[in-house]
Amino acid sequence: MQFRGGHLILAGITCLTGLLASASPLTEARVAAPFSSTSSTNGTSSPSPGAENTLVAKGKYMAEAAGCNNCHTDREHKGKPFAGGRALKTPFGTFYSPNITPDKKTGIGQWTEQQFLRALHRGVDDEGDNLYPVFPYTSYTRLTDADSKAIWAYLRSLTPVNQPNKDHDLKWYAPPRWMVWFWKWLYFTPGRYQPDPKHSASWNRGAYLSMAASHCGECHTPRNILGAKEQDLRYAGTENKQENFVAPNITPASNTGIGDWTISDMVTYLSIGMDPEGDFAGSVMAEFIDNGYSHMTKQDLQAIGDYVLSLPPIEHSLRKNKKEQPAPEGLNAEWD
Repeated sequence: MQFRGGHLILAGITCLTGLLASASPLTEARVAAPFSSTSSTNGTSSPSPGAENTLVAKGKYMAEAAGCNNCHTDREHKGKPFAGGRALKTPFGTFYSPNITPDKKTGIGQWTEQQFLRALHRGVDDEGDNLYPVFPYTSYTRLTDADSKAIWAYLRSLTPVNQPNKDHDLKWYAPPRWMVWFWKWLYFTPGRYQPDPKHSASWNRGAYLSMAASHCGECHTPRNILGAKEQDLRYAGTENKQENFVAPNITPASNTGIGDWTISDMVTYLSIGMDPEGDFAGSVMAEFIDNGYSHMTKQDLQAIGDYVLSLPPIEHSLRKNKKEQPAPEGLNAEWD
């Protein structure tokens, strides 16, 4: 099965495939001394400490898993990290990610921790207005309070950047923010991840990371006309014509998914971007691997593989991404 560069296996960039977007701040970021992930019996514990067991270090690790830096950094125009301005094209128009540095005038410097948690878990901004669900609070609602507070501590530790947010360029039919309450009523159920006692700690850890932090389903699940995920095709892949990429089918389907992948294949892919056929990720997925997955512990990547490869297989054909990324220079012979 061909998986070419530019695909988004387990991508955390919901903003690029979601159909609505946040008008207010939020969302990514390598742990200086890598954590060793020791899942608890419920599988949701964050990486446990090494020598640098600080709330900020834990928050940085979880922010990397959540994709915050990728979404909130305008790399195309050499923007400063987390200062926003990245263009996010959707069927409803182009949204621009907000500044989530602790700048008091243009970022989230005036926010309180509770306001941040409310945005993360309930999709409501500091002024009490509903956020558009391109900010993936539909997934982040599953984050534990402890991990959410750690992300907040990390974002508060960043250097403030004074950069005003850009106005969104929306289509005439894009709903105003006050109408999002109706969308939430139809499609959004807030609540933390609940471990499944029928599965192992590794499986639950992988489910937590995939469903809550990395929010894989936001990119890899097709959406209906209102931008809600089609749950009968969960993780079966989707095309984003606005951004011209395909988030492939990552269910273990034999013909159109990743049914021939192993957990080791998943770890290799998320670590260095190489799939079992020797192709390398490009586009957004390469960016996410560079800034996120490659900094996660092997145990957490194995857990993600454990969960994703246990999903029900769904045959769902999609066009192929064009190969965009050559093999990295100096790659070890064992990967050639």
